[in-house]
Amino acid sequence: MPEISLFFGIRITMYYNDHKPPHFHVQFAEYKALVDILNGVVIQGALPARQLKYVLAWADLHQNELMQNWELARENKPLNKIAPLL
Repeated sequence: MPEISLFFGIRITMYYNDHKPPHFHVQFAEYKALVDILNGVVIQGALPARQLKYVLAWADLHQNELMQNWELARENKPLNKIAPLL
């Protein structure tokens, strides 16, 4: 599962050829979540409130890049790194 970004201890990844809807995986400490790219909501799992705010803000800023990576992943092509939240 390729890492596409890492910030504040939050790891963002995507699986190749993953199920719909378009989403990415988030890991922070023992917490894990799946976040819908288009709607900006957690569709599975949970994160602490602060980290969730960071992830959703980052996802909003990088929605186009996330969708490009989603398409690349569906085609089993290398994914692009996405700038972290600063």
